[in-house]
Amino acid sequence: MPERDQDYVEFVEAASASLRRTAYLVCGDWHRADDVVQDALYKLYLSWPKVDRSGNPLGYARRIVVNAALDNGRRPWRREVPTDVPPERGRQSDHAGSHADRDEVLSALIQLGPRQRACVVLRYYEDLSVEQTADLLGCSAGTVKSQAARGLETLRHAINQARQIGQTS
Repeated sequence: MPERDQDYVEFVEAASASLRRTAYLVCGDWHRADDVVQDALYKLYLSWPKVDRSGNPLGYARRIVVNAALDNGRRPWRREVPTDVPPERGRQSDHAGSHADRDEVLSALIQLGPRQRACVVLRYYEDLSVEQTADLLGCSAGTVKSQAARGLETLRHAINQARQIGQTS
């Protein structure tokens, strides 16, 4: 195997779980996240010699993943309609409370617009700086700050609303 391919394979093995998680948080579906990551890794391979010299292949790959997830969500046949009834689930685990909180946040996260969701995921889940997030999304730092602030406000509102509905049931 050529050295170029070996470097690429090592990078993919080290970064694919993180890229998949980021794609899931941006698009809200594990199957779509897998598709997004596969598309992104294909694009990354095509430009691997250029990326490798940049010194930050993870940042470049993350940008491809976020852009692909945002582009993928704009396609009309990819839009899903949320329902009030969640799918049947198996037996509850001992960590049902923490899973419920996580599910509550993920449900609220899906209600955000694509750019707000990307800003919130990259800033607070991936723990990137405002500047790194702006560079990754190709926008200004001010845009990242405003989109993240609006996204957090929407998340707070959605979670509070879900909790109020849960208390009245």
